[in-house]
Amino acid sequence: MLFLVLHTSGKCRGFMANHTVELDFILTQFSDSRNIQAVHGFLFLLIYLETILGNLVIFTLVTMDQCLHTPMYFFLKNLSSLDAGFISVTVPNLILNCWTHRSTISFTGCVCQLFLVVHFASCELFLLTAMSYDRYVAICHPLHYDVIMNKGVCMQIVAASWLFGILYGILYTVGTFSLSFCDSRKLPQFFCDVPSLLKISCSKMHVTIDVSVAIAILCGFFSMLCMGISYAYIFNTVLRMPSTQGRSKVFSTCVPHLIVVTTFVVTAVYVHLKPVPDSPHLVDFLASAFYSVMPPSLNPVIYSLRNKEIKASLWKLLWKLSHFKCSQQSNRAVIIIKKF
Repeated sequence: MLFLVLHTSGKCRGFMANHTVELDFILTQFSDSRNIQAVHGFLFLLIYLETILGNLVIFTLVTMDQCLHTPMYFFLKNLSSLDAGFISVTVPNLILNCWTHRSTISFTGCVCQLFLVVHFASCELFLLTAMSYDRYVAICHPLHYDVIMNKGVCMQIVAASWLFGILYGILYTVGTFSLSFCDSRKLPQFFCDVPSLLKISCSKMHVTIDVSVAIAILCGFFSMLCMGISYAYIFNTVLRMPSTQGRSKVFSTCVPHLIVVTTFVVTAVYVHLKPVPDSPHLVDFLASAFYSVMPPSLNPVIYSLRNKEIKASLWKLLWKLSHFKCSQQSNRAVIIIKKF
């Protein structure tokens, strides 16, 4: 159990077993105006509903449609689950704070939020890397695709991504909240993240965090290297295709993935490596929103609009629902006629 206590100096607080005092953290709002806060809350509510609905649709389509039971869509279904969880960690609390005009988050809530943000972000990076490898095998080695990317391998990759996310989330969270915090508990961010918590920390030594950051940099570099090599081979193979239709189909599946990866990685690196300002500007909030809010909300839009199989499956599901509704109405009409 984590304990936050008063240090003898009276200025810093840290973890100890006795004299526990749980403190709230103060989050920074996008604006000081209550009217603008309410507007922000409404906008983020629309983004949140679109994200949850879009990812739920993709999850449902891939689960129900036998034509989509392939490794690519299996990874996409798991990515939709991660996206729904990722955005649910930060946005609902942001919406509530905007509408209640409160900016506080409990110590326990901050711990949970940090763990889940790191967990979902790590899982997503690992899964996006796996998806790029899946596309590489499908395009560059199509004859061996079913053997290499079999069901067992796909399950192991997804399980490994979740395990990696849990372990890394624990490492980052324990390392962050083992630090001492000063009197100022105002975070220059709209959710609990590591750079903001380090900003208000009194601790001079951040050994665990430094190790965590080093691991994150190595994992990020490895992921980007794997994705870069995969796409280099993919585009080299695509450019040699004689069929224009074949190129179009490949680009329709690869380009959306590349957009998502680029948006997610570039903004995450920018947020975590740049110095944290005392009073954040709009660009700082936008960068944080781009890596924590935009990728989950963009994924269902990008994959559904540029993917013919997803659109075909959606129309098929809508036709079945409308046909089922019409058959129910016909049965009711027959029952009513029989009564008379």
